[in-house]
Amino acid sequence: MRALLLLLALFAQVPYSPIQDGDAHGDPPYLLEDGWEPLLDGRTLAGWRACEASATNDWQAVRAVRYERILAPTRLAGRGTDGGVILNGPAGKTANLCTTREFGDIELYAEFMLAKGSNSGLYLQGLYEMQILDTWATTEPLSSSDLGGIYHQWIDNRGVGGSPPRVNAARRPGEWQSYQAWFRAPRFDATGKKTTPARFVRVLLNGQLVQQDVDVAGPTRAALALTEGPLRPLMLQGDHGPIAYRNIHVRPLRPIIVR
Repeated sequence: MRALLLLLALFAQVPYSPIQDGDAHGDPPYLLEDGWEPLLDGRTLAGWRACEASATNDWQAVRAVRYERILAPTRLAGRGTDGGVILNGPAGKTANLCTTREFGDIELYAEFMLAKGSNSGLYLQGLYEMQILDTWATTEPLSSSDLGGIYHQWIDNRGVGGSPPRVNAARRPGEWQSYQAWFRAPRFDATGKKTTPARFVRVLLNGQLVQQDVDVAGPTRAALALTEGPLRPLMLQGDHGPIAYRNIHVRPLRPIIVR
């Protein structure tokens, strides 16, 4: 009887225990734990802008995305307006999109959909890219250019550094996928000198661990033309092919739970 009571007490505590342990727990984390804040209002592009003010911005808020595997595998088409999905225009190529707010240490959850062969990137602080690329069923060795990778820097006309994903967790084109990242911004001393680089503490792709404790020496290729700092915007790359996003949520970085 005592063992049964202890077991029941344990299960009673489960719904209230922290879940930021890198395991799958059913629904997305923003539905299971408090503290998450949506960056999409479900109707418009409020809170977002073209990263370059002069760039043509064709991003649109739509109700849903249609994908045609046979008839148009390299395209995504928006359906309806004033919805919770954002799509990089009818041509699948437009301005990069930045938040109007800036962020430092954060946890981030975002869902995205790619067309066949498409490419994008989600830049923490607009400077450090989590690569987004259609690498469904690839048999090539994984690199920092593949989905789940932390992209490389571009120094003296060549790629430097970067971190390939631990596994290929990519889903098929036309399916919703997810990134969850625990990110620590770089640190600076009183004079503004960087003392600690930016770090991807952990990154999950579709619920699978793809990055762990990866330091980024500096901005990765195609980053915003910004210096590194404690607070910077998020950026969604919009000029490399059809991409849609939904359910983008953030909250302050919390300690990683290790079980």
